[in-house]
Amino acid sequence: MAEPAGPFHVLRAGPGRFLCYCRPGGAVYVTDAMEVWAGDLGGCPAFGCPCPPEEHGAMLRAALGRGAAELSLGPRSATLRMLEEPRCPAVALAQLPAAEARSQLQALVFGMAGCIETLERRLEAAVETLASSCSPQKNTAQSQQLFLPDPSPRKNRAAGSALPAKRKVPGESLINPGFKSKKASSGVNFEDS
Repeated sequence: MAEPAGPFHVLRAGPGRFLCYCRPGGAVYVTDAMEVWAGDLGGCPAFGCPCPPEEHGAMLRAALGRGAAELSLGPRSATLRMLEEPRCPAVALAQLPAAEARSQLQALVFGMAGCIETLERRLEAAVETLASSCSPQKNTAQSQQLFLPDPSPRKNRAAGSALPAKRKVPGESLINPGFKSKKASSGVNFEDS
């Protein structure tokens, strides 16, 4: 059995939580980890939806991602509604027999475990790459540089160009740059007081 494609979304119906995911080919599954309900997006025209199954699947995934889907449970069936899409209001889900539900749950668990294992490997590789490319001192400086602005007046990062460094001109005021004193400084005269 193929692993579930995802993405995975948690839905609430009454006091319970349910996991919803889609598989390639237009199948949608909902489970509470005990029972499984399944539906086919190709069966959408029975509900009067004018869109093709691929588009309906994309709309369902988007609605699930925004939290704009609602699950209603009935005896041996369920209905998944897209609250914001009046053209394609619902998908009918049928409760799977126990043996088929068990194999779906097994595929779901191992599929999610495979996703977690892949993510862990990618994270370890990224950490190793970062650690090997920088010494601890450089690593600290780079991580601080990510969060702190560049204090250097020589670079204007917003404009993307380097500005020339300002030179100190003799006689120019430090407080008011550009203003030059009219007479040369002679020091302090203590005799006039």
